[in-house]
Amino acid sequence: MSGEIILTESSFQKLQQELEHMKTVKRAEMAEALRKARAFGDLSENFEYHAARRDQGILNGKIADLEKKLEMAKVVPDKVLASDEIGLGAIVMVRDLETDDEWEYHVVDALQADPENDKISVHSPVGEALTGHKVGEIIEVPIPDGTARYEILAIRHG
Repeated sequence: MSGEIILTESSFQKLQQELEHMKTVKRAEMAEALRKARAFGDLSENFEYHAARRDQGILNGKIADLEKKLEMAKVVPDKVLASDEIGLGAIVMVRDLETDDEWEYHVVDALQADPENDKISVHSPVGEALTGHKVGEIIEVPIPDGTARYEILAIRHG
């Protein structure tokens, strides 16, 4: 991960709460699991102990990852002011110039992204290509087999 991560205030707070839960509740549960596993005896052949140590390593990795995300976060308000340019929070109607298909994208932060429901991260290729553009403009998005060209039909803020 490099650069900054744009997060809304609510997403930032959710990550902070998740981190706090991992550091307090999950670490305490992990310590208890290790204590119980040690009680089974010989650590060299103790599956429960090795599994608990592995789980502890995974938890510590998740904690480090969340701390890094929070450190790199640029926090923006949940309610982005209405603008004629596409940015975080915008709902954008586009038309594919090759197929003539139309659809809507909701530009969200990385934590809220859900491509199956047309919520795209501002950091995704389409999100980055849309950001800063206005109705009537044509954007190009790199795709695996070339470049897609979209016309921006409408912008609204939800």
